[in-house]
Amino acid sequence: MRRGLKNRHLQLIAIGGAIGTGLFMGSGQIVSVSGPSSIFVYAIIGFFVFLVMRMLGELLLSNLHYKTFGDIAKDFLGPWAGFFVSWNYWFSWVVACVADITAIVAYTQFFWEEVPLWLPALAATLFLLVLNLQPVRWFGEMEFWFAIIKIVAILALIAVGAVLIFTGFTHDGFQASITHLWDQGGFFPMGISGFVLGFQMGVFSFIGVELVGTAAAEAENPRKNLPKAINSIVVRILVFYVLSLSVIMSISPWTALEAGKSPFVQTFLLAGFVPAALVINLVVLSSAASSANSGVYSGTRMLFGLAKDGHAPRKIAFTDSRGVPRRAVFATAVLLFTAVPLLYAGDDVATAFGFVSTMCATMVLFTWGSIVVSYIVFLKKHPQRHQESKFRVPVARLAPWVVLVFFVFLICTFLYSDGTRWATLATPVWFIILAVFWHLRKRALLREGKPLAGTVSELPHPLDEAK
Repeated sequence: MRRGLKNRHLQLIAIGGAIGTGLFMGSGQIVSVSGPSSIFVYAIIGFFVFLVMRMLGELLLSNLHYKTFGDIAKDFLGPWAGFFVSWNYWFSWVVACVADITAIVAYTQFFWEEVPLWLPALAATLFLLVLNLQPVRWFGEMEFWFAIIKIVAILALIAVGAVLIFTGFTHDGFQASITHLWDQGGFFPMGISGFVLGFQMGVFSFIGVELVGTAAAEAENPRKNLPKAINSIVVRILVFYVLSLSVIMSISPWTALEAGKSPFVQTFLLAGFVPAALVINLVVLSSAASSANSGVYSGTRMLFGLAKDGHAPRKIAFTDSRGVPRRAVFATAVLLFTAVPLLYAGDDVATAFGFVSTMCATMVLFTWGSIVVSYIVFLKKHPQRHQESKFRVPVARLAPWVVLVFFVFLICTFLYSDGTRWATLATPVWFIILAVFWHLRKRALLREGKPLAGTVSELPHPLDEAK
């Protein structure tokens, strides 16, 4: 809970947040249902995510006292919104981490097919617990190197793929060619229906991109570094999603890729590069660990904020001498052990991954939606701040409403598919539980004569005063 993240940490956290389990593992499922149109799925979602992050950036820079999305929600929408957003974001990261752990188990099976499912799940959970008990600069360093590994791996894949395409590399009767993007039934081989089905897993792929907003509260110079991190999102989407998947589907026709496996690993295996496939599998394994590590970090900070506001047990709002919210870490990490029974409950790892990723995507849409609605209120409440901002959202009056319409479309796509419908319908149960707990907590705070939430200071921030 100290500003121990440097510029290089924040920039690589922003990059790493956009490259996670959803890309390395989930993209295989998208390709299986959408074919080459998955490229457009990622591009469209990425565009709207960029708009949301621009809104988040302007809100955070309008008052550096904001620490989390919960602070923004309670300031513009009321204490109830801070309660809902914070608890929902915390729980969505718990669910996302469970999804990441199931992915870690799947990647481990590549090296050890007979491994007991509980063993890698337990080892990953203990690793995340120990890692997040370290000061924030250690988190920054780990994510810095995790992101470097992911970036190098994807760029290497693109470079190797380009060589194979230009040299006409042949394997299993297929010659590497960019024409594979349309010669297996066109860009939309599954029709509009398949295109729509790709959006569910596509959303999950981008979960974590908002982590840069949480990390900004512990960054040394957010006014300078946050805009750089957010503006680079467009390039990251084009390179890491659109270009990498285009190369993969050019080397091997999309019909040769399996839904439950990483297309990055499959590409090298199909091409006969077994040693490279082993290396890539290690990379995607570290990527899943990175995503889960970010989830525990972000969820921990949200839980800490809830305790500070009196919306969670106040004992959780404790930091040790190094500034680590130790109790919040334990309270978050202990729930990751639920990955173990989930693995045994489903038919296979891919089924478990699909269920939890859908629930997580639905809950994160609520978080992103709270940012958008808060921004709409911000424009009405503080028009002067918007005009004076050096990081204004393009077409600010129209953009939030367009994004909200797109989010409604995404929910409809979740309900459209049999594979995602039940997980989506189960999500409202969580919000009903939140509503009950908010009512009980509100009555308790009023009875004790305490405020419904902490206030966000309007005074100049020390970082601004230092100038």
